[in-house]
Amino acid sequence: MGDGVYELFVREMLVKNGSMPSAKLHTKAVELVRAAAQAKAYDALFDTLSEKEQAILKRGRNSNTAKCPKNSNPAEYRKATGIEALFGYLYLMGENERMNELFEKICEVVLSDTDTENKDE
Repeated sequence: MGDGVYELFVREMLVKNGSMPSAKLHTKAVELVRAAAQAKAYDALFDTLSEKEQAILKRGRNSNTAKCPKNSNPAEYRKATGIEALFGYLYLMGENERMNELFEKICEVVLSDTDTENKDE
């Protein structure tokens, strides 16, 4: 559930921030939902979360996940699973305002990092 909710947030943000061809939209969305970007989100959010939210994040991170994708390392993949668990939980609890608040924080950190990486290429 959480991976779909998180991806919806990413795609909605991209569409709201400007018009772009669908292929570029998809490429940017994939860049922002990959494990490395979600691991950065994990690190950026952790200290700002309530104890309950931290527990959910850790539970997702520590869950017995399937095989790690080849474009990711295990640590990033586990953190990404934690972010998805948190967003899934908040969605199921109807905590839309909190999801928006956390996603804004993620955008501040992750988007500035990916913009810097893209300029370097």
